[in-house]
Amino acid sequence: MPAVKLPDGPSTPRIVQSLEILFGRSRAWRRMHDRFGSAFTIHMPRFGRVVVVSDPAEVKALFTASTDVADNVAVNLGQFLGPGSLFSLQGEEHRKQRKLLTPPFHGRRLAVYESLIEEEAVREMASWPSEHEFATMDSMMRITLNVILRAVFGAEGKEFDELRELLPKLVLVGSALAAVPVPRRMLGRFGPWARFAAYRNRYDEIVGRLIDRASADEQIQDRDDVLAMMLQARYDDGSSMSRSEIADELLTLLTAGHETTATTLAWTIERLRRHPDVLNRLVAEADSGGSELREATLLEVQRVRPVIDATARTVRAESMQLGRWTLPKGQTVVVSIRLMHDNEELFPNARAFDPDRFVGVRPGTFSWIPFGGGARRCIGAAFATMELNIVLRTLLRDFTLETTGAPDERTHFRGVALVPAEKGRAVVRRRTPQQAIADRGRVTEVTA
Repeated sequence: MPAVKLPDGPSTPRIVQSLEILFGRSRAWRRMHDRFGSAFTIHMPRFGRVVVVSDPAEVKALFTASTDVADNVAVNLGQFLGPGSLFSLQGEEHRKQRKLLTPPFHGRRLAVYESLIEEEAVREMASWPSEHEFATMDSMMRITLNVILRAVFGAEGKEFDELRELLPKLVLVGSALAAVPVPRRMLGRFGPWARFAAYRNRYDEIVGRLIDRASADEQIQDRDDVLAMMLQARYDDGSSMSRSEIADELLTLLTAGHETTATTLAWTIERLRRHPDVLNRLVAEADSGGSELREATLLEVQRVRPVIDATARTVRAESMQLGRWTLPKGQTVVVSIRLMHDNEELFPNARAFDPDRFVGVRPGTFSWIPFGGGARRCIGAAFATMELNIVLRTLLRDFTLETTGAPDERTHFRGVALVPAEKGRAVVRRRTPQQAIADRGRVTEVTA
């Protein structure tokens, strides 16, 4: 076996390195990048010794490696989502499950959800206060949760209301446990694990009722929700998904697409309020029915404010040659999404918010990576992209978003996601036809 060769890293005690990561991962990684370059070895809580990479060629090699060589890390959200979750599955089992779940989230299937997303956005935004500052993130969370409950779970009536109340609690406790290791027996039946188990049992009971109802629906083939498609889907051998697999995957889709999408929308508001020139152009584009700048803006928000700032693999082969490094079996490799997006060679003037860099340009598959990459790339990326676009379009059409000279909102680590510390605060006014005309005039002055 080739001799192990790892990147250099800090010589400080492991506990010091862990605390640096816990209390400011982005800052710590930027400091280490400045000192050691595009790869370094550090100690991380829960993961132990990890190699952090941000060189584009090495990231591509990791993402395109066979799952026999490098696959998902053992410490992941699968322990909260269940053994049937895509996060838990490895190798061939993961490939089979992903193949089964891909069709609902691509191509023409997505179009059926557009009106549903706009309907939920309009309903929630109707409650927004006029000319009074408020935090938008909780509102965006309600939009994305309702969309997933309807489009993915096919929930309505009693089950819709029950899941809408339960799932935020379940996700919050799971995110906290994912961030901070807590012994399972801590505080017994009053501890966080016991609370999580109670929430999960309640979730399984509600989803069981949804599965029973959908299975008995004689028109199930006419339904558009993902649950109905799961019940009708078949593996290559003709077998169907089990009830527990369906429950685990529904929770996976919720966890992967609810808080992350809502957080990106909150960051979008935070960025646009501090870039009036971009905001004015977006309003004009929305009024004219265009979308190119809006799509570019959402790409840029996800570049400068990635909600998930890292993705990881574990070496499964006896060793793996990753560019300059020879990694042993069991070595965890973390791709720093933040450092990739800060790369001046990939994105000139990288720290600046500049949507025009993506106008008419498709981002690189292995350089713009807010959804991860390779076999583990987020399966709902296309759905999330569509949802972001529709919600932002609705906001620009129906409201005037006031700009601000306030400092940028800091980044707050919320267990899994990196969220705006003040939850994307905004001041809005509902647009009237007269206001729309005035806004177009203001845009003309700005761009003249």
